Amino acid sequence: MISLLDILAALGVVLLLVVLRALRREHIRVEHSVSWLAAAAALIVLSRSGPLLEKAAPLIGVREPPLVLLMLILIVFLGVFYRFSRIVSELKDMNITLTQRVAILEFHLKERDGKA
Repeated sequence: MISLLDILAALGVVLLLVVLRALRREHIRVEHSVSWLAAAAALIVLSRSGPLLEKAAPLIGVREPPLVLLMLILIVFLGVFYRFSRIVSELKDMNITLTQRVAILEFHLKERDGKA
């Protein structure tokens, strides 16, 4: 029977391949792919470190080592999602500023054309 750790390792490989394919087809920028590649690598490495998870499980108070991995994965992906939320917010602010500057330039151009 396939264990949860094997399934998570396979999902890590799938995530890695999906990100590399998107990067190759230029659907994702390099600076954004780094977070996803690091998350995929962390998923693969942690899913293959059974003894480490077995030692960490009692420390955290969890009975099953795969649950420790799921908790770590959740933390890693929350970090990635937080990073992208900040990027989206920053881009939205930059878009508003750019729109305002274009409106000011259009106003000045119309004003100049009206005086000429």
